[in-house]
Amino acid sequence: MKAITALLAALCLTAPLQAEVVREAPSFTWTDSTGSAKPLKNLRGQPVVLVIAKSPREWAFRSQVGQLQKIYARFAAEKLLCVAAFSGEQDIIRSNIPFLTVPDGPGTAATYEVPEGFAIAVIGADGNLDCFSTRVLPAQRIFDIIQNSYTNQKQLRRD
Repeated sequence: MKAITALLAALCLTAPLQAEVVREAPSFTWTDSTGSAKPLKNLRGQPVVLVIAKSPREWAFRSQVGQLQKIYARFAAEKLLCVAAFSGEQDIIRSNIPFLTVPDGPGTAATYEVPEGFAIAVIGADGNLDCFSTRVLPAQRIFDIIQNSYTNQKQLRRD
C-alpha cells in the first residue's frame, strides 16, 4: 500500500496536469447580430448557457431568465453568453439579458435529447458540457459552475 501511495505521489509531482474535454458539448449553430449562422466552436474561450424551451413564453424559460437576471452583472463580468433554442414557436425574449438565438431550435433540442420541455446546459470556455439539467437552475449555482471550471481554476493556480 505504501508503495502505491509513493508511486502516485511521484506521478502527481512529475506529471503536468493536462486539460481534457471530458464531455464535449454537442454542437449547434447560433445567429449573430448580423444574422449569420455560426458554430458553437466560435464561442470557445467564453462560458455559454444554452436554454432550451418550447417557447419564450413557457414558465420554465421565463423562470430561468429571471434567475439569470438576478446576478447578470456578475455573469457579464465572466463574459457569459446566453443562447436560446426554441423547439416550438419563436417569439421575442422579454429580458434585459442579450440572448443569441439558435435558428434550428428543434434540431438543437433533439441533439441535446430534449425534444419536448425545458433544459439548460452550462458549457465551459473549453467546450466541456459542465452541467445539464431539465430543471431551472438557481443563478448562484450557474455562477459556481462557471467559477469552478477547469479553465478558471487553471488561471488561478500558481505554477
